[in-house]
Amino acid sequence: MGSLGITAGVLTRAQQVADGFTAHTGVRVDAAEILTGRAALLGIAPRRRVSAGGATRLLAGDDGWGALTLSRPDDIAAVPALLHSDTVTPDPWPAVEAWTREHSVAELVERARLLGMPAAILAETPAAPPRIRPLAGGRRARPIADLLVADLSSMWAGPLCAQLLAQAGATVVKVEHPARPDGTRAGPRAFFDWMNSGKLSYAVTFDDAGLAQLLSVADVVIESSRPGALARRGLGPETATRPGRVWLRITGHGADQHADWVAFGDDAAVSGGLVGYHDGAPVFVGDAIADPLTGLEAARAVTASLAGGGAELIECVMASVAATYAGSPGGEPITATAVSPSLAAAALGADNETVRRMVSGRATC
Repeated sequence: MGSLGITAGVLTRAQQVADGFTAHTGVRVDAAEILTGRAALLGIAPRRRVSAGGATRLLAGDDGWGALTLSRPDDIAAVPALLHSDTVTPDPWPAVEAWTREHSVAELVERARLLGMPAAILAETPAAPPRIRPLAGGRRARPIADLLVADLSSMWAGPLCAQLLAQAGATVVKVEHPARPDGTRAGPRAFFDWMNSGKLSYAVTFDDAGLAQLLSVADVVIESSRPGALARRGLGPETATRPGRVWLRITGHGADQHADWVAFGDDAAVSGGLVGYHDGAPVFVGDAIADPLTGLEAARAVTASLAGGGAELIECVMASVAATYAGSPGGEPITATAVSPSLAAAALGADNETVRRMVSGRATC
């Protein structure tokens, strides 16, 4: 694999965040392993304007640079509508690049977002820390080993936060829709195991009473769906009154005016300006780097909140997290750190009965 382009300055800042998690839990976290582990597992690296995973590309227009991600079948199917073209070849990138050169990055990104596609303008998002606001229920400090975590997130950032909490001793329940499980289940097994081993697997729909019961007894809730998806079912953080509960919400671009903007790790990094440069042009850094950086930031924020008694909603925005690293000092690129998951993640729904019994027991306490 080639260089990931992650500089020592970025690693130093990430390790400081990881050390903040360690200060609250006693669990040592190697930031280099977190940032480079998936690339090492899969043997991948960015190819300048092509992301390490290959689904995102940097695009030049007459107004600057941007990024577009075509990782889902629906994204690829939307390309003809994006370009106002009836004919798009099996490889859509040449047509996308040609269209952007003749129009503008701003127009491409605006059109992509209207179609629900992940896209970004380079450095459009300013740096910002996690936004924290109080929740009802009152504070209550407890050892992490006594906590129940409901992990409703998918992909990387949220599952990483939940994995770190599991390593600190919390009981973590990974919640997935039985018909639409975490997309990483269909990818390389080693990565899914790395992020999700040690968690109980609970397959349930958002409309199932079992999910509401789990959330009612959970001490930490992690979500990364579009803001409002749970709230529309009466399952949002404002309905939670369990003392000391911490609700973590991870989004690509925030939960307010940009709540409908879809994001993945590589385009979120571009939005935050976290890129390298080669011959004056931007190039990708790392492997979906906004994901692991956000997972680390979220883990530190959650454990800090728990140490103070919780009762908080924490909102981590991937693009904003990436932007905090965009100005990090440079230095020599770091080398990838190999990881070797020792345990397999549970099969989908393997622990449904265990989770139901646990929830029932907690509800009576």
